[in-house]
Amino acid sequence: MQDTLSAPGAATDSTAPVRFDTKVAVLLRDDLLPWQELNVTAFLMSGIATSAPDLTGEPYRDSDGNEYLPMLRQPVLVFTADAAKLSAAREKALERGIPIAVYTHQLFSTGHDAANRAAVASVPAGELDLVGVALRGPRNAVDRITKGTRMHQ
Repeated sequence: MQDTLSAPGAATDSTAPVRFDTKVAVLLRDDLLPWQELNVTAFLMSGIATSAPDLTGEPYRDSDGNEYLPMLRQPVLVFTADAAKLSAAREKALERGIPIAVYTHQLFSTGHDAANRAAVASVPAGELDLVGVALRGPRNAVDRITKGTRMHQ
């Protein structure tokens, strides 16, 4: 899924507004502590950022020539929802073929990637204790999947 500007020939200067064909959304369970929200968001976005080669822009450079890592090319919207809405969002994304990243409550007690994957693999999909999901897909599909959630405050 490659992003393009929605208007052919749209300006590419840094002040022109850009409308992406896709949308990135993180949905967090509404009962998380602040440190958990940050941790879950960071892990979920690592999944999104590595899901396609064209998602990050060019490296950043300051006026002194120091180089910094590239970041995602498009905005990320963060929403909150209860556990039922997170499960429904996961199901809708899978039904539409939209890849998602998941973070379950069990991952708060694991210490590395292999343990994280094993924790998810040990639970049937319908029983995952989701605390966060992230997705990137066509704007209208992501809007439908996130309907009924609230923007994070």
